[in-house]
Amino acid sequence: MPAKLSVNLNAVAMLRNRRDLPWPSVTGLGRIALAAGAHGLTVHPRPDERHTRHSDLPEIRSLIDDEFPRAEFNIEGYPTEDFLLLVEKHQPEQVTLVPDDPAQATSDHGWNFAAEAAFLTPIVKRLKKGGFRVSLFADPDPDCVTAARDTGADRIELYTGPYGSYHSDPARAAKELERLGKTADAALAAGLQVNAGHDLVVSNLPALARRIPALAEVSIGHGLTADALEYGMAGTVGRFLKACGW
Repeated sequence: MPAKLSVNLNAVAMLRNRRDLPWPSVTGLGRIALAAGAHGLTVHPRPDERHTRHSDLPEIRSLIDDEFPRAEFNIEGYPTEDFLLLVEKHQPEQVTLVPDDPAQATSDHGWNFAAEAAFLTPIVKRLKKGGFRVSLFADPDPDCVTAARDTGADRIELYTGPYGSYHSDPARAAKELERLGKTADAALAAGLQVNAGHDLVVSNLPALARRIPALAEVSIGHGLTADALEYGMAGTVGRFLKACGW
């Protein structure tokens, strides 16, 4: 089965937040994305709410529950106590933990699993006890997989930023793709499922899907939102689904 597509709504929220107005509607565009075939919605509610606001979360949860019960809600963020309480309140199907400093513009690296094992393991245990699937943001490094698995997580999400950044350099992109593929191979062999996200676009998704045919999910925000300005949200979701192999 091809990788499922989760639409990250942070870029939509960032555009909305430029004005004290209710448009573009984060929930409204999420509805269009799900109606067009997206398998889920992702948000990253940072502490300063510069993108998705905490007030968006109950609306997205209700949208999925009431209109798209087969879709999934994925909440990602750095696991402070406030974040964990937010997750427990809004009950996503998946929680993706990222090692972001609050001041970072966007996620730009994975966890150091060996160094952070004592921090992550009880958090993963708490989340899994709450019934959530847990995914951990990971750099493309096969050697990190065992320590990631040992936290008790269900999945890793491969950080694909370097792969996406070499959009004009096919040789370097191919090297990054192989690093991603080898990490995915190791993760799958260790019993972890594999997600991917960051700077994925229609042009680089097919190669990723071919190299990692067992890829479970891609979470895409910036590139998808940029395309939506040209093709509309529904048309863009269709393009990305096709790129994933649907």
